[in-house]
Amino acid sequence: MTGRAVAEGRALSSARPLLPGLAVVAAAVVAAMSVTALLPTVSSLLVAVALGAIIANCGALRAGMRPGLAFTQRRVLRFGIVLLGLQLAVGDIIGLGASGIGIVVITVVLTFLGSLLLGRLLDVGRDLSVLVASGFSICGAAAVAAVQGVTDSDEEDVALAVALVTVYGTLAMVAFPALGIALRLSTEEYGAWAGAAVHEVAQVVVAGSAVGSTALAVAVVVKLSRVALLAPLVLGLGLFRRCRAAPNAGRPPLVPLFVVGFLLSAGLRSTGLVPDAALDVAATVQRLALTAALFALGTGVRLTVLLGTGRRAMLLGAGSTLLAGGTALIAVLVLL
Repeated sequence: MTGRAVAEGRALSSARPLLPGLAVVAAAVVAAMSVTALLPTVSSLLVAVALGAIIANCGALRAGMRPGLAFTQRRVLRFGIVLLGLQLAVGDIIGLGASGIGIVVITVVLTFLGSLLLGRLLDVGRDLSVLVASGFSICGAAAVAAVQGVTDSDEEDVALAVALVTVYGTLAMVAFPALGIALRLSTEEYGAWAGAAVHEVAQVVVAGSAVGSTALAVAVVVKLSRVALLAPLVLGLGLFRRCRAAPNAGRPPLVPLFVVGFLLSAGLRSTGLVPDAALDVAATVQRLALTAALFALGTGVRLTVLLGTGRRAMLLGAGSTLLAGGTALIAVLVLL
């Protein structure tokens, strides 16, 4: 037997234990994406988490599925975060100017820190507060998933944070166009406000397009500027965790490899060498990867734990949404 055949045999034997779990993940992704196709305002990420929780709490999980689910939780999740970097073009962010960048930074920093403080006041767990603060200040479920990798949060925390950012982001998506009219914001002001305050990228697209193409263009660039802050946030949280680790305990890496990949992807996009068709494919693959990962995370959810913290977490989500919206509005009115 040749060396190549031996290597292929070893790869096959190591991959075989993953297959049952990966088959379940694939079926769940198809189901989640089908729901989103029928109901575009419903995030496939939320559907995936819900499906995972339902399967776990109905006793449908089998031991043979766990290796594939664990692989999806870690490797596929981080692959999706790396691809997220391809949505960022540094030139577009610089084009916002000092005022636009100032709006983004002020909103992100104050929403993140304010959400952490509110979580403490509401007696919400620290890890859940960090996940909510990250999702509401940066980019929704993708930020929750990325930050989960550098915290000690469990699947219940992740599922609840994703649910909160989806529910409140959807409410904001619907409410912002009417509020923009009531506040008599200009098209540019409204676009900057929606991009700085609404949680998910898809939700920002809906909220911006409701007012017009100019508002949509501004909103998307402002939103993607928030996404650019995902890397420094993960780096900062990872460094904080590393510094607090016990001297004899294993320390997490200073710079997680998926963050390096995220930055390299953003750099590649900024060169302008990646064709639009390739970017469209990457965006689709990125959505599929995160949907798969969040389904796998959802299978670790126990509803009894979620119900115990649900009320305080709902208040935290409401407060974080108001904080993001209010901070972004003041920044827009002052700086634009």
